[in-house]
Amino acid sequence: MGLTIHYSLRATTRSPTKVRDLIRRLRSRALDLPFESVDEIIELQGNECHFQEHDDQFPHRWLLIQARQLVPDPRDQDCRYAVDPLHVIAFSTWPGQGCEQSNFGLCRYPATIEVGRWVPRTIRTHLGPWCWGSFCKTEYASRPDCGGVPNFIRCHLAVIAMLRHAQSLGILDEVYDEGDFWQCQDVPALARAVGQWNESIAQQVAALRSVFGNTVQSPVAGFPDLAQLAANGQPAPAAAGG
Repeated sequence: MGLTIHYSLRATTRSPTKVRDLIRRLRSRALDLPFESVDEIIELQGNECHFQEHDDQFPHRWLLIQARQLVPDPRDQDCRYAVDPLHVIAFSTWPGQGCEQSNFGLCRYPATIEVGRWVPRTIRTHLGPWCWGSFCKTEYASRPDCGGVPNFIRCHLAVIAMLRHAQSLGILDEVYDEGDFWQCQDVPALARAVGQWNESIAQQVAALRSVFGNTVQSPVAGFPDLAQLAANGQPAPAAAGG
């Protein structure tokens, strides 16, 4: 849990060559932004796309975990099936201290999958021709030991700038920014929002620790004023996931 930017990309082209160019142009924008690091583009196919085929030391494992998509069962919308990509063209960025990796790319998925253990059937994935769904939790870039709110603002705005560029390239599908900056473009409001999130999560951590002790761990525990944050806490806004 924590303030997160959720986003999805989609390209109408079926051409891997055009997809490579789109991702190259997206990465070029990343190199102009204040990210701590920007990885090279990776291209994987077949079983190489499955994160289960790689151990924890594989540098792109988190990217491949995020590349795996969930599709609903048309007979039961509460039931979802994981779908691994067939082809991945993507890269990772690291916005800054305390922030999650922010991954960008496009993947090709199977048009259909087989489901059902006892009575197998085929369902459509609706994931074509090339798409991407991901998220980046930026909240803990606001920890004092990571640079505080200025560091959080820098990280959050860098990810938003990438999504604006994806929009200009015509591949942005959806964005849900729990800090509301995508919608409002209001930096002071974003700073207030992350403060409210920190207070709410601190309150929840304090409540859990009152029962389970300090075995309850959370990045928010790194705040030196944890007790004051918890005292000020209000319920966090509803999150979309991640």
